[in-house]
Amino acid sequence: MAFPPLAIGNIIARTPIVQGGMGVGISLHRLASAVAAEGGIGVIAGAMIGMKEADVAKDPVGANRRALADEIRKAKALTDGIIGVNIMVALTDFASLVRAAIAERADIIFSGAGLPMDMPKILREMRDEKKEEFRTCLVPIVSSARAATLICKKWISRYTYLPDAFVVEGPKAGGHLGYKPEEIDNPANALEKVVPEVIEAVKPFEDAAAKPVPVIAAGGVYSGEDIHRFLNMGAAGVQMGTRFVATEECDADIRFKQAYIEAGEKDIAIIKSPVGMPGRAIKGRFLEALEEGRKNFHCLFHCITTCNPDKSPYCIAAALLNAMRGNMERGFAFSGANVFRVDGITTVKELMSSLQREFDATVALFKPQFQSSK
Repeated sequence: MAFPPLAIGNIIARTPIVQGGMGVGISLHRLASAVAAEGGIGVIAGAMIGMKEADVAKDPVGANRRALADEIRKAKALTDGIIGVNIMVALTDFASLVRAAIAERADIIFSGAGLPMDMPKILREMRDEKKEEFRTCLVPIVSSARAATLICKKWISRYTYLPDAFVVEGPKAGGHLGYKPEEIDNPANALEKVVPEVIEAVKPFEDAAAKPVPVIAAGGVYSGEDIHRFLNMGAAGVQMGTRFVATEECDADIRFKQAYIEAGEKDIAIIKSPVGMPGRAIKGRFLEALEEGRKNFHCLFHCITTCNPDKSPYCIAAALLNAMRGNMERGFAFSGANVFRVDGITTVKELMSSLQREFDATVALFKPQFQSSK
């Protein structure tokens, strides 16, 4: 049985899989275009995307904007599939990157690490300034029905715009988490519980606007069986990040990918990030050294609005860049809770095929039960 398609606004992906946006160079045009070519939604992460630009220290905003535009162009040159971008609300150059993504006609902008209350305003301004009908879909990333409801109300009242979809990110996700540390293991915040809550919360807005708002489940989705489970509970699709790191097309260094392969269940930790949010990462020498004392650094970029360099023990942008380049002594890798299940490097094509096979096997397992109950 083929995967059901995922429709977001005027866009239809033939596979309901969104590749998670992984910042500071992990998901760039190579990975995003490979996922898009296989029918999923490939996502370029905007967080400090300009770190390789020669003038990034002098002009980080310009470097990031220029690099994002370049990555979108490269991805679109490699595939006619769907290319999205992930832009964190907490980035100091959030608005600049959103404008760059819209100008380059990214198909979708996914935005979390804060509530993107004014994103429709930027889209409206771009249309007015350029006298063009930009069709980029706007998809907030939330962790609760309350956040989804708040965004719907604000976007409708201010801009007469209903989100084109929501990504619901649960506590098993990698990277920065939308929960307090003590909330991460609370069963009330499990993805299986929050997804139906968001679907129910969004329905009145869908009905009023006569517009579907698909809900995409994210955080700990690992197998085709997981995809089947979340689609059965009403999700329109899933977002997966960790699985795509251990692929040949992932833009990170092989040593970064090797950290995923070698990680055991006990190697996963919840850390306190300079961003001001907890994050899930793989333990290593860098994080161990931080526990021994504060590391002074000079902030060159001020890339995150919530980061206070005077109180932060390290520069997260530099640490993640070092890790992406394979220098795990001076950085660390964010990962999802299921990273310990990764046992080798594959291709995006084979990964998508294996997810389809697992999905098919699950459908076959449940189909006889469904038929016999009639």
